[in-house]
Amino acid sequence: MPTSTRPRVVILGAGFGGLGAAKALAGKADVTVVDRHNFQTFLPLLYQVATAGLAADHVVHPVRGALRDSGVKFRMGSPISVDHKNKSVKLDSSETLEFDHLIVALGSATADFGVPGVIEHGLGMKNVNEAITIRAEVMRRFEDLARFDDDTRLSIAVVGGGPTGVEMAGALAELKRGPLKNDLAHAAEQIDIYLIEAGPRILPMFSEKLSERAKSDLHKLGVIVRTNTAVREIQSRKIIVQEGEPIPAEVTIWAAGVKGEPTAGLLNLPIAGTRIDTDENLEVSHYPNIWAIGDINGTKGADGRFLPMVAPVAMQQGRWVAKQILRREAGQPLKAFKYLDKGSMATIGRHKAVVQFRGFKLAGPLAWFAWLFLHLFYLLGGRNKIGTIADWTWNYLTFDRGNRHIMDSL
Repeated sequence: MPTSTRPRVVILGAGFGGLGAAKALAGKADVTVVDRHNFQTFLPLLYQVATAGLAADHVVHPVRGALRDSGVKFRMGSPISVDHKNKSVKLDSSETLEFDHLIVALGSATADFGVPGVIEHGLGMKNVNEAITIRAEVMRRFEDLARFDDDTRLSIAVVGGGPTGVEMAGALAELKRGPLKNDLAHAAEQIDIYLIEAGPRILPMFSEKLSERAKSDLHKLGVIVRTNTAVREIQSRKIIVQEGEPIPAEVTIWAAGVKGEPTAGLLNLPIAGTRIDTDENLEVSHYPNIWAIGDINGTKGADGRFLPMVAPVAMQQGRWVAKQILRREAGQPLKAFKYLDKGSMATIGRHKAVVQFRGFKLAGPLAWFAWLFLHLFYLLGGRNKIGTIADWTWNYLTFDRGNRHIMDSL
């Protein structure tokens, strides 16, 4: 397609969806990707940074590196307004980008569901800084324990029994049972790890059998699993629940859910819940040539519910919206997006994981190796893959984790 006739496409967000759309449009449109960071974060492995399993720089990849030789331009910045009449978006860098098509792929933010104290006392896990903060808090409290020879206990609570919460609780338990025990056994023995879920079971998107398997695996690792436990308030050293005694928590990790990135509110687009209101074509309702994908997308599935805020949805929508733009430019009708659910998986610990794909269910070592392979496959950058393999191999062979650094205050 000659450069002069190529549509100008601005993509807000360099996550799974944004980069996927950019790569699919490369050479067929004049594309500019905008993100407030100059790197993409591999969110599914952030919990391993938080629990000292991976170095922080192994889960991030430079956006310019991902787009190298594609012809796609990149601008570091955040959108502050959109001029819908003149089709332009203004960035906080004072630059204004004109577009024929705008793709909003801003992702999500931690949702507190109105629970008091989450912002003040809870630790979220949506970016590298938050993961490093969790790691530092856990290690700092461990060092505090090391100063005492009595039975002073340290309670770490993970709120949210979805895949993120389960993986975080399992990884914390293995950190306690391996590296911290080897560092100072008495201090490690004083650590209690809780997993708190408001619903009747953890991993509710999995079958009941796999949920029970995951719960059993967590128990074997020493995690105290509390289901049917709704959180009423987070305080500085404890969690107040709707019914029953408060749960002690020197460190509270909030993994109870996410919402559409609030920055979307600056774009003067219709909002459905916390997402941008979109039709089945991924186009924003009543705003031609403006599209939303990934966690910020408000398209609903066949069951009438919003699509899940997971990476596979964003990747599929990124590729699909690129096709939609090319269809629009060619005068062809748009096609409704249909999400192909390729299943769910969660890892609990060494040789412990659950995988579910339609009627197929798997648990144990095979599921664990499948989880490792798939996450390594989607991780961006050869250096990150090699570094991750090196860290995982070291962790596996030595039962150690070499990234136990307190670096949040440097």
